[in-house]
Amino acid sequence: MKRLLAPALIAFAAVGVAGTAAAQTAPATPTSPAKKELVQRLMRLQQSDVESFARYVVERPAAQMMRDAEMAMKQQAAPQEKREAAARAIEAEVKKYVDESYPIVRDRAVKLAPSTIGATFEAKMTEDELKQLIAWLESPTAKKYQPLAVEVRNNFSQKLVAEMPPILDPKLMALDGRIRTILGVPPAGAPAGPAAPPARPASK
Repeated sequence: MKRLLAPALIAFAAVGVAGTAAAQTAPATPTSPAKKELVQRLMRLQQSDVESFARYVVERPAAQMMRDAEMAMKQQAAPQEKREAAARAIEAEVKKYVDESYPIVRDRAVKLAPSTIGATFEAKMTEDELKQLIAWLESPTAKKYQPLAVEVRNNFSQKLVAEMPPILDPKLMALDGRIRTILGVPPAGAPAGPAAPPARPASK
C-alpha cells in the first residue's frame, strides 16, 4: 500500500508544546512593537512548517489504519487480487479523508501557532536573537538547507524502514504471541476452537 505518512517534525512539535507552556506560565511583561513585528515575521517564515505538521497530524492515524488493514488481510490469507482491490479502495477512502480534513487542521494550526510557538519566541528570545534567526532563515544557505534536510531525512528514514522487517518482524511476532498468551486468546492464524455445545434445557 502507498504510505501516506508525512515526515514527523519532532523538533517542531516540541516547540509547539513548549509554546503552550510558555503562553500559560510566562509573566505578562510588556513587549516592544519592534519585537512583536519580528515575531510575526518569524511566524510567516515558519508557516510552511506549521502546515506540514498539520498534514502529519491528519495523515498519521490514517496511515496506521492502512497498516492495520494490510496486516489483517495477510492474517486472513486473502487472495492477492482481493488484497489489491481492498488496498485501492482503502487508499481512495484515505485520500478522501485527507482532502476533507487537512484544510480544517491546517487553518486551525496556522491560527494556533502565534499564541503557542510565537509566544515562546517572544518570551525566550531577545530582539537581537530574533533578528539573527530571521537573517539565517532568509539566507540563501538556509533556503537551500531546508528542502535538502527534508530530502536527506526522507531518504534515511525510507532506507532504515526498508531494512527493519527481517530485524523487527520476528521480535514483533514473538511479542504478539506473548501478549496473546497473557490475554488467553489463540495464536494469530490458529483455527477457531470448537463451538460450545448448546445449553441443555432445564429439567422439569
